[in-house]
Amino acid sequence: MSKHEIEAAPPCTLFLFGANGDLVKRLLMPALYNLSRDGLLDKNLRIVGVDHNPATAGEFAARLEAFMRERDQAAGAGAGAVKCLDDKRWARLAKRIGYLTGDFVEPATYQAIAERIAKNRNGNAIFYLATSPRFFSGVVAQLGAAGLLDERNGFRRVVVEKPFGHDLASAEALNASLLKVMSEKQIFRIDHYLGKETVQNILVSRFSNGLFEAFWNNHYIDHVQITAAETVGVETRGAFYDSTGALRDMVPNHLFQLLAMVAMEPPAAFGADAVRTEKAKVIGAIRPWSKAMALKHSVRGQYTEGRQGRKKLAGYRQEPRVDPQSNTETYVALKVMIDNWRWVGVPFYLRTGKRMSVRDTEIAICFKPAPYAQFRDTEVERLKPNYLKIQIQPNEGMWFDLQAKRPGPALAMENVELGFAYKDFFKMQPSTGYETLIYDCLTGDQTLFQRADNIENGWRAVQPFLDAWREHGEVQPYAAGEDGPAAADELLSRDRRVWHSIG
Repeated sequence: MSKHEIEAAPPCTLFLFGANGDLVKRLLMPALYNLSRDGLLDKNLRIVGVDHNPATAGEFAARLEAFMRERDQAAGAGAGAVKCLDDKRWARLAKRIGYLTGDFVEPATYQAIAERIAKNRNGNAIFYLATSPRFFSGVVAQLGAAGLLDERNGFRRVVVEKPFGHDLASAEALNASLLKVMSEKQIFRIDHYLGKETVQNILVSRFSNGLFEAFWNNHYIDHVQITAAETVGVETRGAFYDSTGALRDMVPNHLFQLLAMVAMEPPAAFGADAVRTEKAKVIGAIRPWSKAMALKHSVRGQYTEGRQGRKKLAGYRQEPRVDPQSNTETYVALKVMIDNWRWVGVPFYLRTGKRMSVRDTEIAICFKPAPYAQFRDTEVERLKPNYLKIQIQPNEGMWFDLQAKRPGPALAMENVELGFAYKDFFKMQPSTGYETLIYDCLTGDQTLFQRADNIENGWRAVQPFLDAWREHGEVQPYAAGEDGPAAADELLSRDRRVWHSIG
């Protein structure tokens, strides 16, 4: 085996709780197919869907296949999450798919799970909670009561999807319920953003290139912007989103994980414990604002009617299953400060929103401008700052902009970009973003998964905003198809800064 080849994950039985939900058919099953395509699943891996709806294994597998083929065809040849299903590959994987009809609250369901595990040659099992968050604690308690988390006869792991609570108190309670019946090394709190190649490349770029680390501090960096812009609205998630909002949905998990990748100290090694410890430290160093400061350094927005091109878009309050008087934010912009030696004085500006002009997730690192006294008495009035832009999606890559003289007799400058797009240098296989995370869970590598202290530090940092908004939380309107409310621009203009253009 060459140094670039990866071994197949060890055999186990993978139980998918909430098997009939969108997560399984849209992301998890395509990811498992892609892993099988790449030879990364052991031939003795078994996949068992668990849900209350009656079905046979054949019916369950057929529904998954039909959805993936339909979605792939709608996306265009080669543009879907699995490219094109190969009939023979799918047939081999489908033989390993089972189904178990059972209620999550009934002990009989867990007895049936134990019987499924006993039928296999090994006792390894993973329980993936692709369910509503309200079932997390109950399912784990039942697994513990049934002895299914005992690792004497093989490894036993639980995968928990976000949201990990809805505030600090609920996150602490959820962690306590998980840790009551199993150890931290058995818990895989998943954040699919960390499965994206560009996110993982942040660590490689920072710590394998001496050029970056030399200026990765407050002596050279003026501020950092992290943006997650979506063009879609709430779609079918109106009921969930109306009780959640943009802050809870995106900031303590996705955006803080990107912040941690950018701001963490170099780990002693690239092992799970070392990396997660440094991430927890930097999230824990976020300055806790008072309520008054939280209001000053945040903006809540909600999209109203608007347009994208010729398409007319409904406002948030007109979306299905949304309260017509809702005050839930669909956009949020925050300023946070990290109080440690490397980052003191450097603001981090975070923004995320739905129904914005373009789909774009990126990190823009703004460097302090060079002295420009030598350009006095020329046409150059002010030097523009340099940005390092790390784009997570849709055009994965990294670009650095710099100033160059425009040809001609006058001293005029032009902004030029140096960088690379992943698709131009590497053969990119279609993926869902879950492939790496599922493989790591199968192999027991927790590097890209969140630890309890990381989760709680994130909620601790956003709790002041939640508390302040509870008392003074009016949303600022912005038209669908625009890039947020005017107050978000004012948030930066007060600091004599502007948002980096997205797209």
